[in-house]
Amino acid sequence: MDDFSPSNLKTILHSKRANMYYLEYCRVMQKDGRVLYLTEAKNENQYFNIPIANTTVLLLGNGTSITQAAMRMLAQAGVLVGFSGGGGTPLYMGNNIEWLTPQSEYRPTEYLQGWMSFWFDDKKRLAVAKQFQQARIEYLNKIWNKDRSLKSEGFTTQNNSIETALTRFNERMLVATKQSELLLTEAQLTKALYKFAANITKAEGFTRQHTSTDLANDFLNHGNYLAYGLAASCLWVLGIPHGFAVMHGKTRRGALVFDIADLIKDAIVLPWAFICAQENATEQEFRQQILQAFTDNKALDFMFDEVKKAALQTEHKTGENQ
Repeated sequence: MDDFSPSNLKTILHSKRANMYYLEYCRVMQKDGRVLYLTEAKNENQYFNIPIANTTVLLLGNGTSITQAAMRMLAQAGVLVGFSGGGGTPLYMGNNIEWLTPQSEYRPTEYLQGWMSFWFDDKKRLAVAKQFQQARIEYLNKIWNKDRSLKSEGFTTQNNSIETALTRFNERMLVATKQSELLLTEAQLTKALYKFAANITKAEGFTRQHTSTDLANDFLNHGNYLAYGLAASCLWVLGIPHGFAVMHGKTRRGALVFDIADLIKDAIVLPWAFICAQENATEQEFRQQILQAFTDNKALDFMFDEVKKAALQTEHKTGENQ
């Protein structure tokens, strides 16, 4: 089979791509014009195909290696590649995921230029941060009230404590005069959502600990880093550097990734982390569930829409001009 040309590999827009992979204990290579990963079994080696044209992010965990030829094809397809600790999260010595972004000088510049047109103005940057927070709450309302699986588990915004928390958040968000005030009221909302989720899943004594070993915290960490992968892919495709955050610290190189990931974390990652912990799911089962939820609820589409809207301050149809 002949190698695909880069133009053939980019026919599926990133906002429409369905796959995000985490691999460990395998070797990623190119063979016959395809990208494969090889696992070593007791009796034989097994090869599995990676459909790179329909993939947004590839995370390589413990015990992995990748060939130069495979990286070339992944770059041609515009796949974001990262190395991580076990389970797709930086568990070992606080390692960060090192995102390997394909080098392309032909990505659109309109979104970066639009972003820069407001970013150096404190009031405009705060306005975009509030815009993201409003979109985040609208998305949470939409997902929690339409997803049958979540509703069957008790996750709905039609609850007195959640309605109160969302109303209080909206009121404080609208009158905030700086990013630090937004971060504080966001933390208060997230704390209320954690309490609600812990109550309905009977996770007694839950406290959010990023280094904890209980399942709920582990799944929250895992799901959040998968959301970071989607956010990083969205920003790379649109050509907006990760350091130009609107809410998280301006001194953190990847802060804009956190801003964009926050659009979907409360709506999808938070409830499924608690549900899967209650069901004593395995890490793989949780990963499959959360990735399916991202796809079902068009999380990447939503990220693209909101980032493009903020950059150009106009409404866009999903997927146009990527």
